[in-house]
Amino acid sequence: MAEEGIYKEDGTTDFRNKPAVKHKTGTWKACPYILGNECCERLAFYGINTNLVNYLKFQLNQRNVTAVSNVTNWSGMCYVMPLIGALFADAYLGRYWTIASFSISYVFVSSFRIGVFFLGLYLIAFGTVGIKPCVSSFGADQFDDSDETEKKQKSSFFNWFYFSINIGALVASSVLVWIQTNIGWGWGFGIPAVAMAIAVVSFFSGTKLYRNQRPGGSPLTRIFQVMVASVGKARVEVPNDKSLLHFFDKAAVVTSNDQTKGSINPWKLCTITQIEELKSIIRLLLIWATGCAEVFTFIGQLEFFYGQAPDAMRSLCSALSLTTAALGNYLSTFLVNIVADFSTRDGDYGWMPNYLNYGHLHYFFWLLAVLSVLNLGVYLMVARWYTFKKAPI
Repeated sequence: MAEEGIYKEDGTTDFRNKPAVKHKTGTWKACPYILGNECCERLAFYGINTNLVNYLKFQLNQRNVTAVSNVTNWSGMCYVMPLIGALFADAYLGRYWTIASFSISYVFVSSFRIGVFFLGLYLIAFGTVGIKPCVSSFGADQFDDSDETEKKQKSSFFNWFYFSINIGALVASSVLVWIQTNIGWGWGFGIPAVAMAIAVVSFFSGTKLYRNQRPGGSPLTRIFQVMVASVGKARVEVPNDKSLLHFFDKAAVVTSNDQTKGSINPWKLCTITQIEELKSIIRLLLIWATGCAEVFTFIGQLEFFYGQAPDAMRSLCSALSLTTAALGNYLSTFLVNIVADFSTRDGDYGWMPNYLNYGHLHYFFWLLAVLSVLNLGVYLMVARWYTFKKAPI
């Protein structure tokens, strides 16, 4: 019989890669270090992001539209790059080492000087590769779903996680903006670098208390195996009742061609688990496509993607939830340029001139409001269609 208090069934380990002892690891003992890391990392990110348009305008002499486009392009990169980190975390490194590796690179690039300003910005985007997709999932990993008490605590963790994000953002958008405006940009960008160093120290301080999930292999390989096997068996006879077997389910139908030299070919025959993983991702993608706003949905969205994701793909699905912000930023770049071009055709100042008092910025916000209403309508339709995961995958 397995020793009581030690995880063995789900593969949870401690920092020595040994089965994690329940009363010594995880839960709220480990979470303060993770939340501290997130708070300082967000302070560093928003300390740069919040006032960056003004820096580009007044220090680098860029036009208003150009500065806004550069910032939204960079922000989009910061939210789309985590997909790469998620794949590494789920398949190879695990969430702990992915966060640790990219947090360190974040510290160094945050202190780059103006001579390599844009290189530094996009290296910061590279640093987010391992942080954004993994921190929320890693924090949730500290709670055991099979323990009812810890399961309830996990929901509370997502609230505190979002609270930590907003504390960092609040300090960045108030104190740091004041410092950048009244004291100097050197101090204004130097403090975020120090904050990121504190984030790294906070994260490593809790190493002995963390519960770690072993990497589960490349999720993309499993997904493509299901797709290839399903296409190869498109003509396989299935039950007359179409509701009993859908397209991807055919990947699990055994045929005489599934064995190669005595062994099962995973590109021709897939397990039910693999198929359900792919179905989960497909269902999540529709929710992902509608989510360009985060303020009122972020906590629920984080918990939703973590809870509905297959166990071996939780970093990937957390990254998918973050790419909604990337999509929003890229759409913002597109909208800003289209609106600027359209509104200045007759020689007018346009909606967003360099001197905003001469423009009609409120028109742009009305346009965003209309798009948000349309977005809400699409979300309600998709939410009604969505089928929740009923059992662990």
